[in-house]
Amino acid sequence: MDIQALKKKYSNNEALEHRKDFEERLSKAHTTGENASFLSSELAYWSTLSTKISQIQKDINQYIETNTLLESTEGEMKELAQEELSQLEKDITSLEEEILNIQIERKFQDVDDNKPAILEIRAGAGGDEASLFAADIFRMYKSYSEGKGWDVQTIESSISESGGYKEIVAHIDGKNVFKMLKYESGVHRVQRIPVTESSGRIHTSTVSVAVLPEAEDIDIEIKPEDIQVEVMRASGAGGQCVNKTDSAVRITHLKTGIIVSCQETKHQAQNKEKAMTILRSRLYDKKKAEEEDKRSGLRSSLIGSAMRAEKIRTYNYPQSRITDHRIKKSWFNLEEILNGSLDEVLEDVRDGIQKQLLDE
Repeated sequence: MDIQALKKKYSNNEALEHRKDFEERLSKAHTTGENASFLSSELAYWSTLSTKISQIQKDINQYIETNTLLESTEGEMKELAQEELSQLEKDITSLEEEILNIQIERKFQDVDDNKPAILEIRAGAGGDEASLFAADIFRMYKSYSEGKGWDVQTIESSISESGGYKEIVAHIDGKNVFKMLKYESGVHRVQRIPVTESSGRIHTSTVSVAVLPEAEDIDIEIKPEDIQVEVMRASGAGGQCVNKTDSAVRITHLKTGIIVSCQETKHQAQNKEKAMTILRSRLYDKKKAEEEDKRSGLRSSLIGSAMRAEKIRTYNYPQSRITDHRIKKSWFNLEEILNGSLDEVLEDVRDGIQKQLLDE
């Protein structure tokens, strides 16, 4: 450990001045008219950072003093000083990593991080097995979301003959939903023996996952003349599953050709509202992607591609292994993860991708 280099690096705690500035501005926000939510967010960041820097400054000074003491002591006191140095080195290393992570999170902060999300899952290659895997993936995200206290509402679904999903679209509402799930977009691949496979051969199937931030009217304006709305009877498995009224809604955005539909409720107005929610979110995501393509630099060229990667993850049942190909890391608790224990995976993926982007 180069303690002198660290001492120089953390010689000033500029975050402390920023914290004081935002404390003062927040206290006057009711008279100045400044955005209190923004000021609170900034204050939280600078407060956390200044506290960590103050702590690492204290530990660095303590390390230098203890190291000086070590040179002039003998016997038991020297052993105690050596133990303290060892502990301080661990503490300083840990604090520096925490400071880096705080700064990284700040750098990759997205205006949409605290928004609800639209989750879209579609079966890809693999026929019925792909639709069954789509159902497994949806159940994984739903279990994870419910464990977080988030609300999950199905907007649209298409069930296959095997009981899986050809497609399912859901709305997830809660704190930091998009922030937690935004790197899940891409192709998810499964390797397993289908229940219908008599010879025991391992099949490979895929599903595509898209996570979009929910867009509001202020984000995307959709003019009535830009859309074509069609109503029809809901389709289903037959009997009571099929509506006898024209409640299903399909909306086509004429300028982009984007088509969305919803038949989840028996009320046409509710289905139209849900379909408009999907349409706004898809248009907003398209707009963001186009803006990223126009801009140069880290956020556009790297973050955009990381959030729209192709094959991002493989779920290998025979080895109980899940591998994320973007960060080249595996986890060996497949069943737990598919049951919703996603925290470790999501955190590792987020940290791994963000550090890769900084390196590049």
